[in-house]
Amino acid sequence: MTIDELKIKPPQKVSWLEKYNSKLVTAKEAVTHIKSGDSIIVQPGCAAPMEILNAMVDRKDELTDVKLYHILIVGNIPYLKPGMEKHFKHRAFFIGANSRQAVNEGRAEFIPIFLSEVTLLFKKGILPVDIAFINVSPPDEHGFCSYGIDVGNIKTPTEKATLVIAQVNRQMPRGLGNSFIHINKIDYIVEVDEPLLELPQVDPNASDEVLEVYDKIGKNVADLIEDGSTLQMGIGAIPDNVMKYLRNKKDLGVHTEMFSDGMIDLVEDGIITGDKKTLHHGKIIAGFVLGTKKSFDYINNNPIFEFHPQEYVNDPFIIAKNDKMIAINSAIEVDLTGQVCSDSIGTKLFSGIGGQVDFIRGAAYSDGGKPIIALPSTTKDGKISRIVATLKPGAGVVTSRGDVHYVVTEFGVAQLWGKSIRERVKALINIAHPNFKAELSEFANKTYNLKL
Repeated sequence: MTIDELKIKPPQKVSWLEKYNSKLVTAKEAVTHIKSGDSIIVQPGCAAPMEILNAMVDRKDELTDVKLYHILIVGNIPYLKPGMEKHFKHRAFFIGANSRQAVNEGRAEFIPIFLSEVTLLFKKGILPVDIAFINVSPPDEHGFCSYGIDVGNIKTPTEKATLVIAQVNRQMPRGLGNSFIHINKIDYIVEVDEPLLELPQVDPNASDEVLEVYDKIGKNVADLIEDGSTLQMGIGAIPDNVMKYLRNKKDLGVHTEMFSDGMIDLVEDGIITGDKKTLHHGKIIAGFVLGTKKSFDYINNNPIFEFHPQEYVNDPFIIAKNDKMIAINSAIEVDLTGQVCSDSIGTKLFSGIGGQVDFIRGAAYSDGGKPIIALPSTTKDGKISRIVATLKPGAGVVTSRGDVHYVVTEFGVAQLWGKSIRERVKALINIAHPNFKAELSEFANKTYNLKL
């Protein structure tokens, strides 16, 4: 890299540039420093450093028991093919579609944990980290690279790593906030110019009936959101449809684990302003971006954004400092007492705890906050109710009945906080699909002697 490429005007002295150049290696050279048995933290999501990961896999026959930790990676994970488990131990804190089969077949491992505590495992030395694989922006004139679109899940573990191997990627945007690493802290640099991984939002195969269900859920959730609220929401059909119904709201803010494409129009149109935020006034606070190039370009050097480590963003006590905090999360099924399963289908592991409990509890303690669980009343084919008499055997309770305040389906809103079992059962049956209300009522009458 030259001074001209960095757009630094001579004769300004760039004291770190010589050191930068001395650390340049190819990906093939960089991964020669991996030893069997090493523990590696990988920058996850759309930011995964694929050139380094692919080079590591090319060395598979020389390596055994290399443990790779991350939240999830979008797209193809090169070390998850059958037979790779002899060489690489995939250890995920959240299960993606690309790792679900491997986890349930025992070829990969899942560590259930609140997202706010993932980085603390490394910070406190519970999990050792020998090497960090990161994907960062080119350095600025002071030698600082930005972690770009994923700060939350990688910055803290990288600071604990013995060895740091970085892709310096010309296509990684410069995200602002607590989001930088100096080249002095990097041991080996692999320069690349490659697009980041993308996670599109729209399901092209969704039927009109399914789209209508999500539209109604979005409206029901949006009706709970007041002007001046601060939002947490993720990616997918529910948040997309919620945002569609926020066009008449004013002065919304954002404090969210994840930023995605859908929020951009609300920022551009002056609906998300942060003007009423009681913490980080005027700023969008996030840990990472999951989306497409639209989001990646939008956050680049954009001063409305501040990215922070996940132990800060997802800390329920930090979240609660935002007045009118709205947390919107989904579920696989909710039982009649309010227990929420969102990480498994029975004993089959499906996703993870993620940040759901962090934000549900943070919103609950917020002045005027509303923790919301939103889900369709049935599976896509309409054959199975997702408001259930009891959770499936082996199903994981991610959010307990004591944490649940609002449950929303296309049929309305059930407010459960402070309600008795009898009142909860009636409220949840009221928002269940009509095809299943009779059998749910029959179960409730027999089990809870409610005489509904």
